[in-house]
Order: sequence, then C-alpha cells, then structure tokens
Amino acid sequence: MKPAIVLLSGGLDSATALAIARAQGFAPHALSIRYGQRHAIELESASRIAHSQGVVEHVIAEIDLRRFGGSALTSDLPVPKGRDPAEMGLGIPLTYVPARNTIFLSCALAWAESLGSGDIFIGVNALDYSGYPDCRPEYIAAFERLANLATAAGVEGRQCYRIHAPLIEMTKAEIIRTGLALGVDYSLTSSCYDPGPDGRPCGLCDSCRLRAKGFAEAGVADPLLARFGGDL
Repeated sequence: MKPAIVLLSGGLDSATALAIARAQGFAPHALSIRYGQRHAIELESASRIAHSQGVVEHVIAEIDLRRFGGSALTSDLPVPKGRDPAEMGLGIPLTYVPARNTIFLSCALAWAESLGSGDIFIGVNALDYSGYPDCRPEYIAAFERLANLATAAGVEGRQCYRIHAPLIEMTKAEIIRTGLALGVDYSLTSSCYDPGPDGRPCGLCDSCRLRAKGFAEAGVADPLLARFGGDL
C-alpha cells in the first residue's frame, strides 16, 4: 500500500476523502491543523475519525493564523448565520480564511516529500460550498503544478506529486452517499463553524445549513443530531 497524506479537518468532507483514499488502496497518514480556529473542537472529531478509519499516523500541526485574522473563524468577527444556499453562492463569505488551503496543502506537501509519498488528498468541493476561491478545480490544478516545481523530489524526478480532490464535483448528498457506502460514521464528524462548548452545532451557519441540505437530499438522517437529542 502506497502512503498518502490526507488533510483531515474533522468534518464530513474530509472524513469522506479519507475513506476514499483507503478504498483506493492507499495507506493514509492524516494531517490536521490547529490554526487558531474558533471551532477547534473539530480536532477532537478528527482524532475520532482517524482512529475509526485506522490511519497509519495522525499528526496535528500547530499554525496560529489568529495572528493575521481576516476571517470570522480566526478573529472576533461574527460568523454569518441564517443564509440560504442561493445566498451562500454570492461572493466570498467572512468565514473564508486567507490562504488556508494553500497553507494546509504546503504542510501536507512537506510531509509527503519527507515520507516519500506523491499523493495528497483534500476534501474540497466546488458545488455545495460557500464560495471559497481555494476550493475550485483550477486552484487544485495550480497547486499540483507548484508541488512538482517547488520540491527537490519533483525537480529531480524522484516523485510526481498528485493532489487528489475526489469530492470536488460532487454534491453534498453525493458525498454523504459515497461515505455511507464506504462505512464512514458521520456521528463522529463536526461541521459547525460556531459550535457550543460541548460541540453542539449551531444549526444556522453556512456549514451547518449545507450539511443539513446534504442529508435531506440524500434521504437519510444526520447521525450527529442523535448525539444532541434530535433536531437543532
């Protein structure tokens, strides 16, 4: 089994991307980032997911993006709530963290080169998402080119790097159905941008609403809700 780095936030999408990497025969090494996010409770979910899916290793790296701010997730700006899916597709929301996926993928690339792996998985999605510029196919393609230009292994021809984004053209409902078919336990995941101290989802932020829409369209109940007594 070839090693692969899987970026694991603790959310629904990254848990599914991890399951896909395993199903494709990779030996997954999970990478989570504590970057000063207000919803750092997602890292507890990441640890649970990594354990449940039997990763080779789970690393939680530390990068303090609160020093830069610029996002509702890394500052005291309020998290947008109550927006409908059509509104979410208009413009870039306050929950966009400047250069976050570039930073995450760079960390994953560093680990991949050290590990001798040419494969990195990321659970970005360009359909049911909040308009982030670093979730688009052209961004993933550009970073893949960068990976092969900016590493000793790529320049010397010892490694050809590939950024796998298996969810990028899926709806949230398709992602959920795929994950369920692969045995993902979505009760372990955390999607909310502004959860309570116990991890209870707010039910109103963009991420919560997209998750609810996905489970509704998939025709299955969200098992996370059972942990908090049903509907939010």
